Amino acid sequence: MADRNRVETARASYEAYVAKDRGALEELLSEDFVFYAPPDPGIDRATYWERCWPNAALIEDFEFKRLEEISDDEVLVTYELRKTDGKRSRNTEILAFDGDRICRAEVYFGWNLD
Repeated sequence: MADRNRVETARASYEAYVAKDRGALEELLSEDFVFYAPPDPGIDRATYWERCWPNAALIEDFEFKRLEEISDDEVLVTYELRKTDGKRSRNTEILAFDGDRICRAEVYFGWNLD
């Protein structure tokens, strides 16, 4: 993973959801990973696995609209999500890094596209 840049690491984290590959995502997140979203403000890594990872079963694909470094340790991601039931939505996230691992995710919910 050391040869991967932060944009590639960010992309790989979403690809892990599409592939339903928890092990791949575990390698990308720091041990002290914290997740922020309106219903889950500041949950730890263990709670993230309990509350968020089950959503992988519902995810078909991500189409990236923005995927770029915005500072020395942050990547901005805007995506359109397609679920297995065909529904689509759009969100923006800021992923912060500690070294080569994601240590924080901030999710800003967008809207449904259908």
